[in-house]
Parts: sequence; C-alpha cells; structure tokens
Amino acid sequence: MSVSFPYALTAELTHRCPLHCPYCSNPVELQKRESELSTNEWLSVLDQASELGVVQVHFTGGEPLLRSDLELLIRHARDLGLFVNLITSGVGLTKERIRELSEAGIDSIQLSLQAATEELADSIAGFKAYELKRQAAQWIRESGLTLNMNVVLHSSNLHQIEEIIELCVAWGAQRLELANAQYYGWALRNIHQLLPRSEQLKKAERVYIQANERYGQQIELLWILPDYYEDFPKPCMGGWAKLSLTVAPNGRVLPCTVASEIQSLTFENVKERELAWIWKESPSFNAYRGYDWMAEPCRSCDRRELDYGGCRCQAFLLTGDAQATDPVCILSPHRRVIMDRVESIENGEYDIPNYAYRGR
Repeated sequence: MSVSFPYALTAELTHRCPLHCPYCSNPVELQKRESELSTNEWLSVLDQASELGVVQVHFTGGEPLLRSDLELLIRHARDLGLFVNLITSGVGLTKERIRELSEAGIDSIQLSLQAATEELADSIAGFKAYELKRQAAQWIRESGLTLNMNVVLHSSNLHQIEEIIELCVAWGAQRLELANAQYYGWALRNIHQLLPRSEQLKKAERVYIQANERYGQQIELLWILPDYYEDFPKPCMGGWAKLSLTVAPNGRVLPCTVASEIQSLTFENVKERELAWIWKESPSFNAYRGYDWMAEPCRSCDRRELDYGGCRCQAFLLTGDAQATDPVCILSPHRRVIMDRVESIENGEYDIPNYAYRGR
C-alpha cells in the first residue's frame, strides 16, 4: 500500500494552559513541563517534518505562548518555507509579544473564544480571559496579522451563536470555526453537561446558515458537524495517518491530536525514532490505513471510501475496540451507545451545567 505524504504538522508545544475548559481534548494525564521536548528537539522535529513533505505547521498546546522559545521555533519553520499558524487562548498575548511573533514570520493567529458575553465566557473557561481575548484580537488586527477564531459549541453557549458570530465579525476575524464539541478527553467525561438537545442544535444551525448568507463577504464561517446527531460519521482525519500528524509535548507522534486515547496502540517518540520512519513504517500509523483492517459492516460498505469507518478514537472509547465501526453510524452494532446518551439529554436527565472536570 502506497503511503501519501503529510501536509500538516500539529506541534503541541505544551499541555500547560491558564484555562480549564470542560471540553478540552487534551488527555487526562497531561504532560508535565519537565517532560516537554527541548528547543533543539523541536527544531529537529521541524526539520524532519519539512523533509517529509509537510507544508504547514500549527503551533498549539495547551497554551503555546507559555514557551519562551516560540518565536525561535516560528522563525525556523518560516526559514524552512512552512506556513505557520498559532492557536492560542490569547492569555499572555501583549503588543510586544505580537510584534515579536510578527517579526518571527507568523502567518496567522487563531484565537479561541468561549462565549459572546464576558460572564459566560469566563465561567466556561474557568478563568477571567474574555477581556484579554478582546484586547488580543484588537492588537492582532492592528498589527496587520490575519485573525482567525474558533468557538467550541455546546449546550451552555449554543443559544449565543448569533451573538458569537456578530462579535467575531466586530472583532475583525477573517475566519470563524464553529466547532460543535467533539467528545474525547475531558469533553467525554463532561458529556452530560455539554451535549445539547437536538432542537437546540437545529436552531443554532439555522442561525449559522442565515449568518453565512448575511456575512459571507466579511468572514468565512465553518460549521463542524456534531456527529452524535448524524446518521453517518465524519471521515477520520481524511483517513487514518493520511494527511497530517501530531507531535505531543513529550515527543510522542500521533495520527491525530486525540489518538493517545487508543490504549491498545503504542505510539513512537521522536526522541527514539525518525519522523519519516514513524510516518511510513510504524505499526501505529499503519494500523488503520487503507481498508484491510476493517470489520463488517465497514468492510463491504459503499461508504468506506467516504468516512473510512469513522473515528478510530471514538470507536475505541465507546466500544473498547478501535477496529469497530464508529458508533455514530446507524449501521454500527454499537449505535445504542450513542442513542442512550442522546436520549438521556432529550429526556432532560442531564440539563444542569455542573462540570465534573475542568481539564486540568
């Protein structure tokens, strides 16, 4: 089987973060500061990624601004000809830091937002960050850098979707990702407080469609599907280990940011193996490439080339078997796992935001 080259690298520089969002996709066992890759190790990762064919790198975390070598890494990535995007909470982003990021060659900054109002946003984040984000957005725009934004949508903020879109337009964002919560990491543990009712979701989607028509020339709006309410799953990252890869703070290399949830796999580390070998040869990256690994009903399904059997991480988390059909699929023998959760929300069994975990 031929292996394509990855086009994007997600560089998780740290798991440290001032926010405590209940939907955080970072693992339960966060990597400590002392286990993070050194500056030289990250420089080597960037070199190897470029040689492998990567053309863009997304520096993220946790909060990547907590790394004092961030500008050095950005400059090195730009010297390699990579497009560089920074994904940040905005906490710690000063005028001076933005100037340094700009001088280092950053191409765009993606700023997260939790809600349209300060009180709700700070409550969800578990940190007084709203005003810091507003100020950061202003400074980013004044610097001439591209401002993109993203909001994770869930039961506590979906009612504000129109206000969220209007706010991001007012702040000068060129792109807004409206990402319905994906249930991994802390989000899965808090699912009964995060999962919206179907009517709430439908109403929010109608608002998105109308806003897209109204603001289409001002801002690019993206709607990330909430697959718990879909009949078929989303494609698994365009196919397992097909388009991109993630390097975690400790150097572990993953096909996607949440793949560490699959405890039946052992993932290689850049401290011990070259990135090219991991991408092309490692058992973990080859585990679910192609179609030979598939069990029924995926193996003989016409949709297998559309959704690749769905998400391997979700399959493992909900069934204990990463080879199983994603339970989101109506053809999955495990579909009941999804329906039970949806029905508990629809029946009003869990409707009070009382988050059990905060991701830190």
